[in-house]
Amino acid sequence: MNNRISFDRENTWGEEENQRVNLRFNIITIFVYLIGIILIFQLFNLQIVNGETYREQSNTRLSRVSSIEASRGSILDRAGNELAGVRTKNTVELYKTNVPDEELNSALLKLVNLLDQYGAKYSDTFPIKINPFEFTIDGDELAKWKTKYKIEDNASAEQAFYKFKDKYSITNENIEEIRKILVMRYKISTTGYSATKSITISEDVCNEIVAQISERNSEFPGISIKTDTVRTYAHGSLAAHVLGYTGKISEEEYNKNKDIYDSDDVVGKTGVEYIFEKYLKGTDGTKQVDMAVDGTITGEYVSEAAIAGNDIVLTIDSNLQQVTETALENCIKKIREGGFAETYDTQSGSAVVMNVNTGEVLAAASYPTYEPEWFVGGIDTETWNSLRDNPAYPLLNKTIQSSYAPGSVFKMITAIAGLESGVITTKEKINDIGVYKKYGETWNCWYYTDYHRGHGWINVTQALQHSCNYFFYETGDRLGIDTLAKYALHFGLGRKTGIELPSEKEGSVASKETKAEKNNGESWYPGDTLSAAIGQSYNDFTPMQIAKYISMIANGGKEINPTIIKTILKADGIEVPREEYENYVKENLEIENYEDDIEVSQESIEVAKQGMRMVTEEVGGTAYNIFKNFNVEIAGKTGSAETGSTVNAWFVCFAPFENPEVAVVVMIEGGAHGNYSAEVVRDILVQYFGMNQTNEVNENTQAIPYTEESR
Repeated sequence: MNNRISFDRENTWGEEENQRVNLRFNIITIFVYLIGIILIFQLFNLQIVNGETYREQSNTRLSRVSSIEASRGSILDRAGNELAGVRTKNTVELYKTNVPDEELNSALLKLVNLLDQYGAKYSDTFPIKINPFEFTIDGDELAKWKTKYKIEDNASAEQAFYKFKDKYSITNENIEEIRKILVMRYKISTTGYSATKSITISEDVCNEIVAQISERNSEFPGISIKTDTVRTYAHGSLAAHVLGYTGKISEEEYNKNKDIYDSDDVVGKTGVEYIFEKYLKGTDGTKQVDMAVDGTITGEYVSEAAIAGNDIVLTIDSNLQQVTETALENCIKKIREGGFAETYDTQSGSAVVMNVNTGEVLAAASYPTYEPEWFVGGIDTETWNSLRDNPAYPLLNKTIQSSYAPGSVFKMITAIAGLESGVITTKEKINDIGVYKKYGETWNCWYYTDYHRGHGWINVTQALQHSCNYFFYETGDRLGIDTLAKYALHFGLGRKTGIELPSEKEGSVASKETKAEKNNGESWYPGDTLSAAIGQSYNDFTPMQIAKYISMIANGGKEINPTIIKTILKADGIEVPREEYENYVKENLEIENYEDDIEVSQESIEVAKQGMRMVTEEVGGTAYNIFKNFNVEIAGKTGSAETGSTVNAWFVCFAPFENPEVAVVVMIEGGAHGNYSAEVVRDILVQYFGMNQTNEVNENTQAIPYTEESR
């Protein structure tokens, strides 16, 4: 009995549960049907009841998103003067619109007439001329073109012209007007465009054109003005090799940086423009433009503002830079025109002015030069060919990308190495008899070559004063090449300085390893050391390396790192931490740290400085004639280094002697005599020390030409 009662209860509970499940299912089913009915009613309302209204609204409102180009950062000199800036550029663009051919043709004709009125340039690739009719292409190119556009092989230019007129439904009868329209329609068909992707009609148009298009917006469906910036270089060729130039991004550059750049962006190609592209570029913004279907703009707003690029502040003094460039050019022309009594076919040279305590480069000139402005918007073929084919390589920054035998400006290294290693002393005198004989060979002192006698008994400072080869032959022979090379490397020679410019050349220090590398494993010969000791052999340095070396002598031997960057300023004026961009530059230029265990005594440095002072300040010094009446006491050294059939002319110095501030290095390729290039240095120092050339500096006599084998 109890089992029966239990069984009935279970059946009752099961029926109740089924009823509850069915109720929930029915409720859900009814809810789904209700939603479906509502959706069907709403679709009926949208498509049938109000369909026409909504279609009209949709057809009269289009929207596109376009980028706002960030303004490129400026490049300034140390005083804040703009060397490279930006200006506004207006570009006429065309977007696809839903207008009939007749209206589009009319708008395009008005646009071309407006561009012609103000002399604006636009692309004309339509291959048919009028008055008379003729094709601008021929041969296979013309045949392929006719095939592409389904024009009969024997069709004349006139017949093809009118075929295109019909193709684009042009109703005008004036052939000049027809061709203007065809130029634009042909560009559209060959380039392609859409409601969101434009084609460029004309770049860098004047403000009058912008005003006309804006005021007559309804007459120019799909035509809009894009405003961005373009690079400017207000001072022509000033500091061109330091600044560098910009150009359209290459396919390789774009593929590596698609997340940052567009395919038509402009980027730095050389110089500071290239190295600091990351900082100069800025961040593009975006804006939304609303327009009617006929292309009339109905509104626009900025969704994300552009952030301007950082400003790069250089260590360059633009006034000193200008004087340096002018003095270098004038001296080269003077040598070439026989202004120093003899004529030499020199075409190029370079100069560096450096703060001896900080390594800041105050001026860096390379001649011949160019104008970065030539590359803005794309350099023309004729100008490019003239630069590329010039044997003097005007695009090459000779201060860091060319290396040369230093000649006698190297002799301070030999003197310091000799003193530090103990193979010579300050009191020791060596008798220069004119001809150095050893290892079964002879080497002449330049003095013997000119005057058939030697300098006689001289000490190390006198040897520097007179640039005596004999003295340094003997010193080098006592030292050996390994020790000499070690001191050269210590002063920054034969290794990159790390200056923030691209393609710096490493150069080379004369050594056993260098000779073996360059001469297929050839062994070092003791006579090679004699040549190396006077700055020849395999010694090969850039003017920037020489400037570092002279600065280290001037400042007492302190290591310095040449730099062209004073600071980097963000758009809000905040400085970028120096450590940040220094690490960035070092990584990108692959600069390696160099360490040695050499410590040069102040006594040896002082001997080198005194010898250099005697070059310019005492009778018999190789540059005394140039600086004998100069208002500031300087220390210098001439150098004339043989390179094949030519002799390169060096002059290096620092000033003032007692409290050095600045080092100057000048190198003139094929300049023949070191004291010729000293004239460039003199003009630079006049500017640096603020002298009035007429009232404060006595005019010196013309440099006396002489011959020296390796001074």
